[in-house]
Amino acid sequence: MPHTGSVNPTLDDDLRYEAVSSRDARFDGTFFFAVATTGIYCRPSCPAVTPKRHNVRFYPSAAAAQGAGFRACRRCRPDAVPGSAEWNLRADLVGRAMRLIGDGVVDREGVQGLAHRLGYSTRHLHRQLTEELGAGPAALARAQRAHTARILLQTTDLPVTETAFAAGFASVRQFNDTMREIYAQTPSALRARGTPRQEGPPGGVPLRLAHRGPYAAREVFSFLARRAIPGIEEVTGAPGARTYRRTLRLPYGTGIAEVQEPHRTARGWLACRLHLTDLRDLAAAVQRVRRLFDLDADPDAVAERLGADPALRPLVAARPGLRSPGAADADELAVRAVLGQQVTVAAATRLGARLVAAYGTPLAVPDGALTHLFPEPAALADAEFPGVPEARRRTLRTVAAALADGTVRLDPGADRDDTGRRLLALRGVGPWTAGYVRMRALGDPDVFLPDDAGARRALTALGTGPGADDAWRPWRSYALHHLWNKDS
Repeated sequence: MPHTGSVNPTLDDDLRYEAVSSRDARFDGTFFFAVATTGIYCRPSCPAVTPKRHNVRFYPSAAAAQGAGFRACRRCRPDAVPGSAEWNLRADLVGRAMRLIGDGVVDREGVQGLAHRLGYSTRHLHRQLTEELGAGPAALARAQRAHTARILLQTTDLPVTETAFAAGFASVRQFNDTMREIYAQTPSALRARGTPRQEGPPGGVPLRLAHRGPYAAREVFSFLARRAIPGIEEVTGAPGARTYRRTLRLPYGTGIAEVQEPHRTARGWLACRLHLTDLRDLAAAVQRVRRLFDLDADPDAVAERLGADPALRPLVAARPGLRSPGAADADELAVRAVLGQQVTVAAATRLGARLVAAYGTPLAVPDGALTHLFPEPAALADAEFPGVPEARRRTLRTVAAALADGTVRLDPGADRDDTGRRLLALRGVGPWTAGYVRMRALGDPDVFLPDDAGARRALTALGTGPGADDAWRPWRSYALHHLWNKDS
C-alpha cells in the first residue's frame, strides 16, 4: 500500500486494515488495532493471523485501546513500538503535551503540572488529548508506566514492590491492578515470562530501543563520535561495532547510557543499557536516548518528500534512514552550540572538555572515561570559559543565565517558535545558533541553516540555488544532514 506518512490524519479504516493485512511495520505506533473476539490489541505488524475486518477496531493510542478494555498482545508487544513521528513534527498543544508525557512530567508533577507547563487549563488539555488520542493525560501516562514496569520486571531482579514505585505507580495495589488489566497477567507472571538479553557489559537495564524503517547507524554514530566531549561522552570500538556512552543528569539522580552501533544487517532496534542511580528515572532516560538517536522518525515519509527533488534524490538513495540526531540534554546542547561558534568541530570538543573539567559535576563513582555531568546553566552564568574569546564568553554567560532563570525553556514541551525568538533576542545569538539549537535541542524536523558553510558548499556542488529548501518541508533538518554527509 502507498505510505501516507505517520503525520497524515486522513488515514481511513480501510487503509488501516490494509496495513494490518500486510503486516506493515511502517505504521507501528501510528495506530493500534484491537480484536473484539479476543479482547487483545496489537501493532499493525503483528505476526498473528489477520482477524476478520468486522471484528477489528482501530485506536489512535495504546491508552485508548486499554481504556476500551483490550489487553496488550503477548506476541507483538504493542506497548514497545516506536513513538509516532507526528509528535516530533507537530508544534501544537497535543504534540507538545505528548513530548512532555513521554518525558515523565505527569508522573513527577501530575496532570496539573503538565497543564501549567503548557499554559492551558487541565480541562482544556484533557479535552484536546481525548479528542485526538482517545485518552486523557492521566491514561496516557498510565500506559507509559505499565510499559516501564514490564521492562523492569523482565530485565531486572528488582523486587516487585520496588518495581511498582520505580515505574511511577502510587501504590502496589494500583500497580497490580494496572498490570492485570493491561497484560492479563500478574507482575510475578510477567517476570516469569521475561527473557533478559545480555548485549554489552553486564549490569544496568538492558533494552531494545525500537525504530521504524531503515536506520543509517554509521552516519549517526560518526556524527556523535566527532562531537563527543571527553568526560561526559565517549565512543569506543571500530566503525560498524562502536559503542556510544554518555552521562545523564536525570530528575531523580544520574545515569550512564550505552548504545551499540547495530550491524548493517540488523533491523528494527538499537541495543541500549542504562545504568541509573534511581530506577524512577528509567522512562525519562529512555526518552532522552530516543531523542538523541532520533528513533521516532519516519524515514519513509522523509525519503518520499526529499527524494522527489532531483538534486537530493541520489543523496537520499545513498543513505536510507539517515537521522537528525537530537540531544540527551537540551540545556547542554544550547551551551555547546554557542561554544562551537566560528570554530571547527574538533576545537569545540576541546573547549567543551575544558569546560567540563572546570565546572562539571563529578560523578560519585567514575565509570571508565566518564567522570562528570555537563555543567548546569546556573554554574556557567559567571564562568570564565577557558580558551574562549571574550565576546563569546559574554554570549555564553548570557545564554546560561537565560536557561537558568527560565527566560529560555528547552524542555520537550517548549513552543519552538517562541523559543527561537527568545534565543535570537539574546546578545551574540544569531540565526545559525538559534536554528541549530531548535533542530537538536527541541527536535524540530524542519530546520534549515542557509548560512551553514557545509550546506552552502553542498548546494553549490548540486547546482541548487537559494530557496530550494522550501520544497523539502517539513523535513528540512533531514535534508541538511544529507547535505552534510554528501562527501563523507
